[in-house]
Amino acid sequence: MAKPAARSKTVADLLIQQIIAAGAKRIYGIVGDSLNPIVDSVRRAAKAGADIEWVQVRHEEVAALAAAADAEVTGNLAVCAGSCGPGNLHLINGLYDANRSRVPVLAIASHIPSKQIGTGFFQETHPDRLFTECSVYSEMISSAPQAPRVISSAIRHAYGSKGVAVLTIPGDVADLDVAAELPNVDFNPASPRVIPADVELQKLADAINGAKKVTIFAGAGTRGAHDEVLAVADKIAAPVGHSLRGKEWIQYDNPFDVGMSGLLGYGSCHEAMHASDLVILLGTDFPYDQFLPEDVKTAQIDIDPTHLGRRTRLDVAVVGDVKETMIALLPLLNGGRSRRFLDSMRKKHIKAMTGVVGAYKGKKAEDMTPIHPEYAADILDQEAADDAVFTVDTGMCNVWASRYITATGKRRVIGSFLHGTMANAMPHAIGVAASSPRRQAIAMCGDGGLSMLLGDLITIKQYNLPVNIVVFNNSTLGMVRLEMLVDGLPSFGTDSTAVSYAAIANAIGIPAVQVERAKDLRQALRGALDRKGPTLVEIMTDPHALSMPPTITAGQVAGFTVAMSKEVLGGGLGEVVSMARSNLRNIPRP
Repeated sequence: MAKPAARSKTVADLLIQQIIAAGAKRIYGIVGDSLNPIVDSVRRAAKAGADIEWVQVRHEEVAALAAAADAEVTGNLAVCAGSCGPGNLHLINGLYDANRSRVPVLAIASHIPSKQIGTGFFQETHPDRLFTECSVYSEMISSAPQAPRVISSAIRHAYGSKGVAVLTIPGDVADLDVAAELPNVDFNPASPRVIPADVELQKLADAINGAKKVTIFAGAGTRGAHDEVLAVADKIAAPVGHSLRGKEWIQYDNPFDVGMSGLLGYGSCHEAMHASDLVILLGTDFPYDQFLPEDVKTAQIDIDPTHLGRRTRLDVAVVGDVKETMIALLPLLNGGRSRRFLDSMRKKHIKAMTGVVGAYKGKKAEDMTPIHPEYAADILDQEAADDAVFTVDTGMCNVWASRYITATGKRRVIGSFLHGTMANAMPHAIGVAASSPRRQAIAMCGDGGLSMLLGDLITIKQYNLPVNIVVFNNSTLGMVRLEMLVDGLPSFGTDSTAVSYAAIANAIGIPAVQVERAKDLRQALRGALDRKGPTLVEIMTDPHALSMPPTITAGQVAGFTVAMSKEVLGGGLGEVVSMARSNLRNIPRP
Protein backbone atom coordinates (compact mmCIF):
# COMPACT_ATOMS: atom_id res chain seq x y z
CA MET A 1 0.00 0.00 0.00
CA ALA A 2 1.44 3.35 -1.02
CA LYS A 3 2.22 5.84 1.69
CA PRO A 4 0.28 9.10 1.59
CA ALA A 5 2.29 11.91 0.07
CA ALA A 6 4.04 14.12 2.60
CA ARG A 7 2.35 17.48 2.97
CA SER A 8 4.15 20.51 1.60
CA LYS A 9 5.38 23.16 3.97
CA THR A 10 2.75 25.79 4.67
CA VAL A 11 2.99 29.43 5.65
CA ALA A 12 2.10 28.33 9.19
CA ASP A 13 4.94 25.76 9.14
CA LEU A 14 7.38 28.42 7.95
CA LEU A 15 6.21 30.78 10.68
CA ILE A 16 6.78 28.21 13.42
CA GLN A 17 10.14 27.24 11.91
CA GLN A 18 11.28 30.87 11.96
CA ILE A 19 9.96 31.40 15.49
CA ILE A 20 11.94 28.40 16.75
CA ALA A 21 15.07 29.57 14.90
CA ALA A 22 14.68 32.97 16.59
CA GLY A 23 14.86 31.40 20.07
CA ALA A 24 11.18 31.38 21.07
CA LYS A 25 10.08 28.32 23.03
CA ARG A 26 6.49 29.13 23.95
CA ILE A 27 3.39 30.55 22.28
CA TYR A 28 0.75 31.82 24.70
CA GLY A 29 -2.80 31.96 23.40
CA ILE A 30 -6.28 30.53 22.92
CA VAL A 31 -7.09 28.31 19.96
CA GLY A 32 -9.69 29.41 17.42
CA ASP A 33 -10.74 28.49 13.91
CA SER A 34 -8.65 31.10 12.11
CA LEU A 35 -5.63 30.02 14.18
CA ASN A 36 -6.08 26.32 13.52
CA PRO A 37 -3.37 25.97 10.83
CA ILE A 38 -0.82 27.68 13.10
CA VAL A 39 -1.77 25.72 16.23
CA ASP A 40 -1.62 22.46 14.28
CA SER A 41 1.82 23.39 13.02
CA VAL A 42 2.93 23.88 16.63
CA ARG A 43 1.52 20.43 17.49
CA ARG A 44 3.35 18.75 14.65
CA ALA A 45 6.62 20.56 15.32
CA ALA A 46 6.54 19.61 19.01
CA LYS A 47 5.67 16.01 18.13
CA ALA A 48 8.68 15.92 15.81
CA GLY A 49 10.94 17.00 18.68
CA ALA A 50 11.12 20.77 18.24
CA ASP A 51 11.52 22.81 21.42
CA ILE A 52 8.23 24.68 21.14
CA GLU A 53 5.11 24.62 23.32
CA TRP A 54 1.58 25.98 23.06
CA VAL A 55 0.51 27.43 26.43
CA GLN A 56 -3.28 27.58 26.64
CA VAL A 57 -4.48 30.58 28.64
CA ARG A 58 -8.02 31.67 29.54
CA HIS A 59 -7.78 35.23 28.28
CA GLU A 60 -5.63 36.63 25.50
CA GLU A 61 -4.62 39.63 27.64
CA VAL A 62 -2.92 37.09 29.91
CA ALA A 63 -1.18 35.64 26.86
CA ALA A 64 0.36 38.98 25.93
CA LEU A 65 1.38 39.83 29.50
CA ALA A 66 2.86 36.37 30.02
CA ALA A 67 4.85 36.72 26.78
CA ALA A 68 6.12 40.12 27.95
CA ALA A 69 7.48 38.67 31.20
CA ASP A 70 8.88 35.62 29.39
CA ALA A 71 10.84 37.94 27.09
CA GLU A 72 11.89 40.12 30.04
CA VAL A 73 13.52 37.32 32.04
CA THR A 74 14.97 35.30 29.14
CA GLY A 75 15.92 38.05 26.70
CA ASN A 76 14.57 35.81 23.94
CA LEU A 77 11.63 36.32 21.63
CA ALA A 78 8.31 35.37 23.22
CA VAL A 79 5.14 34.81 21.24
CA CYS A 80 1.43 35.27 21.85
CA ALA A 81 -1.51 34.61 19.55
CA GLY A 82 -5.17 35.43 19.18
CA SER A 83 -7.82 34.27 16.75
CA CYS A 84 -9.66 36.66 14.43
CA GLY A 85 -11.65 39.65 15.68
CA PRO A 86 -12.35 39.54 19.43
CA GLY A 87 -9.58 37.00 20.05
CA ASN A 88 -6.69 39.14 18.94
CA LEU A 89 -8.34 42.34 20.20
CA HIS A 90 -7.95 40.92 23.72
CA LEU A 91 -4.16 40.97 23.19
CA ILE A 92 -3.99 44.73 22.87
CA ASN A 93 -3.58 45.78 26.51
CA GLY A 94 -0.79 43.30 27.13
CA LEU A 95 0.90 44.33 23.89
CA TYR A 96 0.87 47.97 24.94
CA ASP A 97 2.58 46.88 28.15
CA ALA A 98 5.19 44.79 26.33
CA ASN A 99 5.95 47.46 23.77
CA ARG A 100 6.38 50.21 26.37
CA SER A 101 8.58 47.89 28.43
CA ARG A 102 10.72 47.36 25.30
CA VAL A 103 10.82 43.56 25.29
CA PRO A 104 10.92 41.36 22.16
CA VAL A 105 7.42 39.95 21.61
CA LEU A 106 5.85 38.60 18.44
CA ALA A 107 2.06 38.72 18.30
CA ILE A 108 0.20 36.53 15.82
CA ALA A 109 -3.16 38.06 14.97
CA SER A 110 -5.08 35.64 12.82
CA HIS A 111 -7.64 37.15 10.44
CA ILE A 112 -10.88 36.33 8.68
CA PRO A 113 -10.70 34.55 5.28
CA SER A 114 -8.79 36.76 2.86
CA LYS A 115 -11.57 36.94 0.28
CA GLN A 116 -13.92 38.35 2.93
CA ILE A 117 -11.69 41.21 4.07
CA GLY A 118 -13.42 44.52 3.48
CA THR A 119 -16.95 43.10 3.26
CA GLY A 120 -18.07 43.58 6.86
CA PHE A 121 -17.75 39.83 7.45
CA PHE A 122 -18.43 38.13 10.80
CA GLN A 123 -15.79 39.20 13.38
CA GLU A 124 -14.04 41.44 10.86
CA THR A 125 -11.53 43.91 12.25
CA HIS A 126 -8.30 45.26 10.78
CA PRO A 127 -5.49 44.04 13.08
CA ASP A 128 -2.74 45.43 10.85
CA ARG A 129 -4.16 48.89 11.57
CA LEU A 130 -5.36 48.39 15.14
CA PHE A 131 -2.00 47.29 16.54
CA THR A 132 0.10 50.00 14.90
CA GLU A 133 0.31 52.20 18.01
CA CYS A 134 1.39 49.41 20.35
CA SER A 135 4.05 47.87 18.12
CA VAL A 136 7.31 48.56 16.33
CA TYR A 137 6.13 46.57 13.31
CA SER A 138 2.67 45.55 12.10
CA GLU A 139 2.06 43.92 8.73
CA MET A 140 -0.41 41.56 7.09
CA ILE A 141 0.68 38.50 5.13
CA SER A 142 -1.62 38.19 2.12
CA SER A 143 0.26 35.64 0.00
CA ALA A 144 2.64 32.73 0.39
CA PRO A 145 5.56 34.27 -1.56
CA GLN A 146 5.40 37.33 0.69
CA ALA A 147 5.55 35.30 3.92
CA PRO A 148 9.26 34.42 4.34
CA ARG A 149 10.59 37.97 4.28
CA VAL A 150 7.73 39.48 6.27
CA ILE A 151 8.03 36.88 9.03
CA SER A 152 11.79 37.43 9.16
CA SER A 153 11.34 41.20 9.20
CA ALA A 154 8.85 41.01 12.06
CA ILE A 155 11.25 38.99 14.21
CA ARG A 156 14.13 41.34 13.44
CA HIS A 157 12.03 44.34 14.41
CA ALA A 158 11.04 42.74 17.71
CA TYR A 159 14.69 42.11 18.59
CA GLY A 160 16.29 45.13 16.97
CA SER A 161 13.77 47.75 18.05
CA LYS A 162 13.07 46.03 21.36
CA GLY A 163 9.32 45.89 21.15
CA VAL A 164 6.25 44.19 19.78
CA ALA A 165 5.99 42.98 16.20
CA VAL A 166 2.53 41.98 14.96
CA LEU A 167 1.84 39.58 12.10
CA THR A 168 -1.72 39.57 10.78
CA ILE A 169 -2.40 36.29 8.93
CA PRO A 170 -5.75 35.22 7.44
CA GLY A 171 -6.45 31.60 8.28
CA ASP A 172 -6.59 30.53 4.63
CA VAL A 173 -3.24 32.21 3.91
CA ALA A 174 -1.63 30.41 6.86
CA ASP A 175 -2.67 27.11 5.23
CA LEU A 176 -1.14 27.90 1.82
CA ASP A 177 1.85 25.93 0.56
CA VAL A 178 5.07 27.92 0.48
CA ALA A 179 8.17 27.21 -1.58
CA ALA A 180 10.54 30.06 -0.75
CA GLU A 181 12.60 29.90 2.39
CA LEU A 182 15.17 32.22 3.84
CA PRO A 183 18.39 30.66 5.09
CA ASN A 184 18.72 30.39 8.85
CA VAL A 185 20.60 33.43 10.07
CA ASP A 186 21.20 35.14 13.40
CA PHE A 187 18.03 37.01 14.33
CA ASN A 188 19.54 38.62 17.43
CA PRO A 189 23.18 39.71 16.94
CA ALA A 190 25.00 41.32 19.85
CA SER A 191 24.17 44.97 20.47
CA PRO A 192 26.77 47.52 19.34
CA ARG A 193 28.77 49.70 21.68
CA VAL A 194 27.31 53.20 21.63
CA ILE A 195 30.06 55.59 22.74
CA PRO A 196 29.27 59.30 23.16
CA ALA A 197 30.89 61.93 20.99
CA ASP A 198 34.03 63.47 22.52
CA VAL A 199 32.63 67.02 22.45
CA GLU A 200 29.48 66.04 24.38
CA LEU A 201 31.47 63.95 26.82
CA GLN A 202 33.72 66.92 27.58
CA LYS A 203 30.68 69.16 28.13
CA LEU A 204 29.38 66.65 30.66
CA ALA A 205 32.73 66.45 32.44
CA ASP A 206 32.98 70.25 32.58
CA ALA A 207 29.47 70.50 34.05
CA ILE A 208 30.29 67.95 36.73
CA ASN A 209 33.68 69.47 37.57
CA GLY A 210 32.06 72.88 37.87
CA ALA A 211 29.33 71.77 40.29
CA LYS A 212 29.72 71.48 44.06
CA LYS A 213 26.75 69.20 44.69
CA VAL A 214 25.86 66.53 42.12
CA THR A 215 23.08 63.92 42.35
CA ILE A 216 22.72 60.93 40.02
CA PHE A 217 19.22 59.71 39.19
CA ALA A 218 19.39 56.24 37.62
CA GLY A 219 16.85 54.40 35.50
CA ALA A 220 16.53 51.06 33.73
CA GLY A 221 19.23 52.16 31.29
CA THR A 222 21.83 51.49 34.00
CA ARG A 223 21.34 47.76 33.51
CA GLY A 224 24.79 46.21 33.26
CA ALA A 225 26.50 49.42 34.36
CA HIS A 226 26.26 49.12 38.15
CA ASP A 227 29.97 49.18 38.93
CA GLU A 228 30.78 51.90 36.39
CA VAL A 229 28.05 54.22 37.76
CA LEU A 230 29.24 53.71 41.33
CA ALA A 231 32.83 54.43 40.30
CA VAL A 232 31.74 57.83 38.98
CA ALA A 233 29.55 58.46 42.04
CA ASP A 234 32.47 57.71 44.32
CA LYS A 235 34.82 60.06 42.48
CA ILE A 236 32.38 63.00 42.53
CA ALA A 237 30.80 62.19 45.94
CA ALA A 238 27.32 62.02 44.43
CA PRO A 239 24.21 60.55 46.05
CA VAL A 240 22.56 57.97 43.76
CA GLY A 241 18.77 57.84 43.55
CA HIS A 242 16.72 55.73 41.20
CA SER A 243 13.41 55.28 39.46
CA LEU A 244 11.28 52.21 40.11
CA ARG A 245 12.60 50.48 36.97
CA GLY A 246 16.15 51.40 37.88
CA LYS A 247 16.03 49.98 41.41
CA GLU A 248 16.95 46.40 40.56
CA TRP A 249 20.02 47.49 38.57
CA ILE A 250 21.56 50.14 40.84
CA GLN A 251 20.36 49.82 44.44
CA TYR A 252 22.21 46.68 45.51
CA ASP A 253 25.70 46.99 47.06
CA ASN A 254 25.38 50.76 46.69
CA PRO A 255 26.89 52.87 49.52
CA PHE A 256 25.63 56.04 47.80
CA ASP A 257 21.96 55.00 47.67
CA VAL A 258 19.40 57.64 48.68
CA GLY A 259 16.26 55.82 47.55
CA MET A 260 13.60 56.51 44.97
CA SER A 261 11.72 59.55 43.77
CA GLY A 262 8.09 59.86 42.67
CA LEU A 263 4.75 59.29 44.38
CA LEU A 264 5.90 55.76 45.27
CA GLY A 265 9.27 57.04 46.44
CA TYR A 266 11.11 56.90 49.73
CA GLY A 267 14.32 58.10 51.29
CA SER A 268 16.13 61.35 50.50
CA CYS A 269 16.28 61.07 46.69
CA HIS A 270 13.76 63.88 46.14
CA GLU A 271 15.61 66.23 48.50
CA ALA A 272 19.02 65.34 47.06
CA MET A 273 17.95 66.24 43.52
CA HIS A 274 16.39 69.54 44.57
CA ALA A 275 19.38 70.53 46.72
CA SER A 276 21.94 69.85 43.98
CA ASP A 277 23.80 72.16 41.65
CA LEU A 278 23.62 69.46 38.97
CA VAL A 279 21.35 66.45 38.45
CA ILE A 280 22.49 63.69 36.11
CA LEU A 281 19.69 61.61 34.60
CA LEU A 282 21.19 58.24 33.69
CA GLY A 283 19.27 55.96 31.34
CA THR A 284 15.88 57.12 32.55
CA ASP A 285 12.80 58.48 30.85
CA PHE A 286 11.16 59.19 34.23
CA PRO A 287 7.76 60.63 33.25
CA TYR A 288 6.72 62.47 36.42
CA ASP A 289 8.16 65.91 35.82
CA GLN A 290 6.58 67.29 39.02
CA PHE A 291 9.21 65.34 40.99
CA LEU A 292 12.14 66.67 38.94
CA PRO A 293 13.72 70.03 39.85
CA GLU A 294 12.92 72.88 37.46
CA ASP A 295 15.68 75.24 38.57
CA VAL A 296 18.63 72.84 38.85
CA LYS A 297 21.11 72.37 36.01
CA THR A 298 20.43 68.99 34.41
CA ALA A 299 22.47 66.58 32.30
CA GLN A 300 20.95 63.53 30.64
CA ILE A 301 22.59 60.43 29.20
CA ASP A 302 20.48 58.06 27.11
CA ILE A 303 21.03 55.65 24.25
CA ASP A 304 17.83 56.94 22.64
CA PRO A 305 18.16 60.60 21.57
CA THR A 306 14.38 61.03 21.46
CA HIS A 307 14.30 60.73 25.26
CA LEU A 308 16.60 63.69 25.80
CA GLY A 309 14.94 66.73 27.31
CA ARG A 310 11.34 65.64 26.94
CA ARG A 311 10.61 65.55 30.70
CA THR A 312 12.46 68.46 32.24
CA ARG A 313 15.04 71.15 31.54
CA LEU A 314 18.17 69.96 29.81
CA ASP A 315 21.52 71.71 29.89
CA VAL A 316 23.82 68.89 28.75
CA ALA A 317 22.64 66.14 26.39
CA VAL A 318 24.70 63.01 25.77
CA VAL A 319 23.74 60.16 23.45
CA GLY A 320 25.40 56.94 24.50
CA ASP A 321 25.19 53.70 26.39
CA VAL A 322 25.37 54.37 30.13
CA LYS A 323 28.19 51.91 30.76
CA GLU A 324 30.31 53.16 27.89
CA THR A 325 29.68 56.77 28.90
CA MET A 326 30.71 56.16 32.50
CA ILE A 327 33.91 54.40 31.42
CA ALA A 328 34.87 57.28 29.11
CA LEU A 329 33.82 59.94 31.61
CA LEU A 330 35.68 58.73 34.70
CA PRO A 331 39.23 59.87 33.71
CA LEU A 332 37.91 63.34 32.83
CA LEU A 333 36.54 64.02 36.31
CA ASN A 334 38.27 65.86 39.13
CA GLY A 335 38.41 63.95 42.38
CA GLY A 336 39.01 65.05 45.94
CA ARG A 337 35.77 67.00 46.38
CA SER A 338 33.98 67.40 49.70
CA ARG A 339 31.72 64.52 50.74
CA ARG A 340 29.62 66.71 53.03
CA PHE A 341 26.61 66.80 50.68
CA LEU A 342 26.73 63.04 50.11
CA ASP A 343 27.03 62.33 53.84
CA SER A 344 24.12 64.62 54.72
CA MET A 345 21.82 63.02 52.14
CA ARG A 346 22.81 59.55 53.30
CA LYS A 347 21.97 60.45 56.91
CA LYS A 348 18.57 61.77 55.85
CA HIS A 349 17.99 58.64 53.82
CA ILE A 350 18.74 56.39 56.79
CA LYS A 351 16.42 58.48 58.97
CA ALA A 352 13.64 58.13 56.40
CA MET A 353 14.17 54.39 56.13
CA THR A 354 13.80 53.99 59.90
CA GLY A 355 10.90 56.47 59.98
CA VAL A 356 8.30 56.36 57.21
CA VAL A 357 9.49 53.17 55.55
CA GLY A 358 10.40 51.42 58.79
CA ALA A 359 7.29 52.42 60.73
CA TYR A 360 5.52 49.07 60.36
CA LYS A 361 8.47 46.71 60.31
CA GLY A 362 9.62 44.51 63.16
CA LYS A 363 8.10 43.14 66.35
CA LYS A 364 5.71 46.03 67.04
CA ALA A 365 3.83 45.33 63.83
CA GLU A 366 3.16 41.71 64.83
CA ASP A 367 0.41 42.82 67.21
CA MET A 368 -1.43 44.98 64.66
CA THR A 369 -4.75 43.77 63.28
CA PRO A 370 -5.57 43.95 60.41
CA ILE A 371 -2.10 43.21 59.07
CA HIS A 372 -0.27 46.25 57.76
CA PRO A 373 0.77 45.69 54.12
CA GLU A 374 4.21 47.20 54.82
CA TYR A 375 4.85 44.46 57.37
CA ALA A 376 3.64 41.78 54.96
CA ALA A 377 5.92 43.03 52.19
CA ASP A 378 8.90 43.12 54.56
CA ILE A 379 8.36 39.52 55.71
CA LEU A 380 7.93 38.40 52.09
CA ASP A 381 11.22 40.11 51.25
CA GLN A 382 12.96 38.22 54.04
CA GLU A 383 11.56 34.83 53.06
CA ALA A 384 12.01 35.07 49.28
CA ALA A 385 15.01 33.58 47.52
CA ASP A 386 18.02 35.69 46.64
CA ASP A 387 17.23 35.26 42.92
CA ALA A 388 13.43 35.39 43.10
CA VAL A 389 11.44 37.13 40.39
CA PHE A 390 8.73 39.39 41.80
CA THR A 391 5.85 40.43 39.60
CA VAL A 392 3.85 43.27 41.10
CA ASP A 393 0.37 44.57 40.43
CA THR A 394 -0.14 48.20 39.54
CA GLY A 395 -1.36 50.19 42.54
CA MET A 396 -0.39 49.76 46.16
CA CYS A 397 1.61 46.58 45.43
CA ASN A 398 3.93 48.79 43.38
CA VAL A 399 4.49 50.87 46.51
CA TRP A 400 5.18 47.95 48.80
CA ALA A 401 7.51 46.32 46.26
CA SER A 402 9.45 49.52 45.61
CA ARG A 403 9.96 50.19 49.31
CA TYR A 404 10.36 46.75 50.85
CA ILE A 405 11.68 44.30 48.24
CA THR A 406 15.45 44.36 48.54
CA ALA A 407 17.50 44.37 45.36
CA THR A 408 20.28 41.78 45.41
CA GLY A 409 21.69 41.97 41.90
CA LYS A 410 20.05 38.60 41.18
CA ARG A 411 16.41 39.36 41.89
CA ARG A 412 14.08 40.76 39.27
CA VAL A 413 11.08 43.01 39.83
CA ILE A 414 8.66 43.08 36.90
CA GLY A 415 5.56 45.21 36.61
CA SER A 416 3.56 47.38 34.28
CA PHE A 417 5.70 50.34 35.29
CA LEU A 418 5.22 52.35 32.08
CA HIS A 419 1.77 51.27 30.90
CA GLY A 420 0.26 50.95 34.37
CA THR A 421 -2.34 48.29 33.67
CA MET A 422 -4.16 46.55 36.47
CA ALA A 423 -4.04 42.78 36.85
CA ASN A 424 -0.54 42.31 35.42
CA ALA A 425 1.16 40.46 38.29
CA MET A 426 -0.41 37.02 37.92
CA PRO A 427 -0.10 36.90 34.08
CA HIS A 428 3.49 38.15 34.29
CA ALA A 429 4.21 35.38 36.81
CA ILE A 430 2.84 32.80 34.37
CA GLY A 431 5.45 33.91 31.83
CA VAL A 432 8.21 33.84 34.44
CA ALA A 433 7.29 30.39 35.74
CA ALA A 434 6.86 28.91 32.26
CA SER A 435 10.23 30.20 31.07
CA SER A 436 12.26 29.96 34.30
CA PRO A 437 10.68 27.19 36.43
CA ARG A 438 13.72 26.86 38.71
CA ARG A 439 13.37 30.41 40.03
CA GLN A 440 10.76 31.53 42.53
CA ALA A 441 8.02 33.41 40.68
CA ILE A 442 6.25 35.53 43.28
CA ALA A 443 3.17 37.45 42.17
CA MET A 444 2.37 40.33 44.52
CA CYS A 445 -1.31 40.78 43.67
CA GLY A 446 -3.89 43.21 44.89
CA ASP A 447 -7.34 41.73 45.32
CA GLY A 448 -8.61 44.17 42.68
CA GLY A 449 -5.98 43.12 40.17
CA LEU A 450 -6.28 39.39 40.76
CA SER A 451 -10.06 39.47 40.43
CA MET A 452 -9.85 40.98 36.92
CA LEU A 453 -8.16 37.95 35.34
CA LEU A 454 -9.00 35.36 37.95
CA GLY A 455 -9.79 32.67 35.40
CA ASP A 456 -6.12 32.11 34.63
CA LEU A 457 -5.60 30.49 37.99
CA ILE A 458 -6.84 27.52 35.97
CA THR A 459 -3.90 27.94 33.59
CA ILE A 460 -1.50 27.89 36.52
CA LYS A 461 -3.12 24.72 37.84
CA GLN A 462 -3.34 23.02 34.43
CA TYR A 463 0.41 23.35 33.81
CA ASN A 464 1.32 23.04 37.50
CA LEU A 465 3.34 26.23 37.13
CA PRO A 466 5.45 27.11 40.19
CA VAL A 467 3.74 30.47 40.76
CA ASN A 468 3.56 31.74 44.35
CA ILE A 469 0.64 34.16 44.48
CA VAL A 470 0.61 36.53 47.45
CA VAL A 471 -2.68 38.44 47.61
CA PHE A 472 -2.76 41.71 49.54
CA ASN A 473 -6.51 41.67 50.21
CA ASN A 474 -7.85 44.95 51.57
CA SER A 475 -11.16 44.76 49.68
CA THR A 476 -10.55 48.17 48.13
CA LEU A 477 -8.72 49.81 45.25
CA GLY A 478 -6.14 51.40 47.55
CA MET A 479 -4.23 53.51 45.04
CA VAL A 480 -7.41 54.93 43.52
CA ARG A 481 -8.63 55.71 47.02
CA LEU A 482 -5.41 57.61 47.71
CA GLU A 483 -5.66 59.50 44.41
CA MET A 484 -9.18 60.60 45.33
CA LEU A 485 -8.04 61.84 48.74
CA VAL A 486 -5.18 63.82 47.23
CA ASP A 487 -7.68 65.46 44.87
CA GLY A 488 -9.95 66.40 47.78
CA LEU A 489 -12.56 63.74 47.03
CA PRO A 490 -14.04 61.19 49.44
CA SER A 491 -13.47 57.64 48.28
CA PHE A 492 -16.31 56.33 46.13
CA GLY A 493 -16.66 53.19 44.05
CA THR A 494 -13.40 51.78 45.37
CA ASP A 495 -14.59 49.17 47.87
CA SER A 496 -15.58 45.61 47.00
CA THR A 497 -17.40 42.85 48.79
CA ALA A 498 -15.38 40.43 50.90
CA VAL A 499 -14.09 37.50 48.85
CA SER A 500 -11.91 34.60 49.97
CA TYR A 501 -9.34 34.15 47.21
CA ALA A 502 -7.80 31.32 49.20
CA ALA A 503 -11.10 29.44 48.99
CA ILE A 504 -11.27 30.03 45.23
CA ALA A 505 -7.70 28.79 44.75
CA ASN A 506 -8.33 25.70 46.88
CA ALA A 507 -11.46 24.94 44.85
CA ILE A 508 -9.37 25.05 41.67
CA GLY A 509 -6.79 22.76 43.22
CA ILE A 510 -4.08 25.26 44.16
CA PRO A 511 -2.95 24.91 47.81
CA ALA A 512 -3.92 28.14 49.54
CA VAL A 513 -4.17 29.69 52.98
CA GLN A 514 -5.72 32.87 54.35
CA VAL A 515 -3.73 34.79 56.97
CA GLU A 516 -5.48 37.21 59.36
CA ARG A 517 -2.85 37.52 62.13
CA ALA A 518 0.58 39.00 61.55
CA LYS A 519 2.16 36.38 63.82
CA ASP A 520 1.09 33.64 61.41
CA LEU A 521 2.41 35.32 58.30
CA ARG A 522 6.03 34.19 58.22
CA GLN A 523 5.15 30.53 58.61
CA ALA A 524 2.48 30.76 55.90
CA LEU A 525 4.84 32.41 53.42
CA ARG A 526 7.68 30.05 54.21
CA GLY A 527 5.43 27.03 53.71
CA ALA A 528 4.19 28.32 50.37
CA LEU A 529 7.62 29.24 49.03
CA ASP A 530 9.08 25.87 50.06
CA ARG A 531 6.31 23.92 48.35
CA LYS A 532 6.63 22.63 44.78
CA GLY A 533 4.06 23.80 42.29
CA PRO A 534 1.59 26.68 42.59
CA THR A 535 0.50 28.22 45.89
CA LEU A 536 -1.60 31.15 47.09
CA VAL A 537 -1.29 33.08 50.34
CA GLU A 538 -4.08 35.56 51.00
CA ILE A 539 -3.10 38.28 53.47
CA MET A 540 -5.96 40.25 55.00
CA THR A 541 -4.44 43.74 55.09
CA ASP A 542 -5.55 47.05 56.56
CA PRO A 543 -7.80 48.84 54.02
CA HIS A 544 -6.93 52.21 55.60
CA ALA A 545 -3.17 51.90 55.08
CA LEU A 546 -1.91 54.58 52.70
CA SER A 547 1.44 55.08 51.00
CA MET A 548 2.91 58.36 52.13
CA PRO A 549 5.22 60.00 49.57
CA PRO A 550 8.65 61.20 50.74
CA THR A 551 7.58 64.82 50.27
CA ILE A 552 4.04 66.05 50.87
CA THR A 553 3.06 69.21 49.02
CA ALA A 554 0.73 71.91 50.26
CA GLY A 555 -1.74 70.89 47.57
CA GLN A 556 -1.76 67.30 48.77
CA VAL A 557 -2.31 68.40 52.37
CA ALA A 558 -5.19 70.60 51.21
CA GLY A 559 -6.65 67.72 49.26
CA PHE A 560 -6.51 65.39 52.24
CA THR A 561 -8.10 68.03 54.46
CA VAL A 562 -10.98 68.66 52.07
CA ALA A 563 -11.53 64.95 51.52
CA MET A 564 -11.56 64.18 55.22
CA SER A 565 -14.01 67.04 55.82
CA LYS A 566 -16.32 65.57 53.18
CA GLU A 567 -16.02 62.14 54.79
CA VAL A 568 -17.02 63.56 58.19
CA LEU A 569 -19.91 65.60 56.76
CA GLY A 570 -21.08 62.51 54.94
CA GLY A 571 -21.26 60.54 58.16
CA GLY A 572 -17.92 58.82 57.74
CA LEU A 573 -16.29 59.93 61.00
CA GLY A 574 -15.42 56.32 61.86
CA GLU A 575 -13.60 55.93 58.54
CA VAL A 576 -11.57 59.07 59.19
CA VAL A 577 -10.57 57.95 62.67
CA SER A 578 -9.62 54.48 61.42
CA MET A 579 -7.50 55.99 58.66
CA ALA A 580 -5.73 58.27 61.12
CA ARG A 581 -4.97 55.38 63.44
CA SER A 582 -3.66 53.27 60.57
CA ASN A 583 -1.30 55.91 59.21
CA LEU A 584 -0.36 58.22 62.08
CA ARG A 585 3.08 56.66 62.52
CA ASN A 586 3.71 56.88 58.80
CA ILE A 587 3.46 60.66 58.38
CA PRO A 588 6.79 62.16 57.23
CA ARG A 589 8.20 64.57 59.79
CA PRO A 590 11.11 67.00 59.49
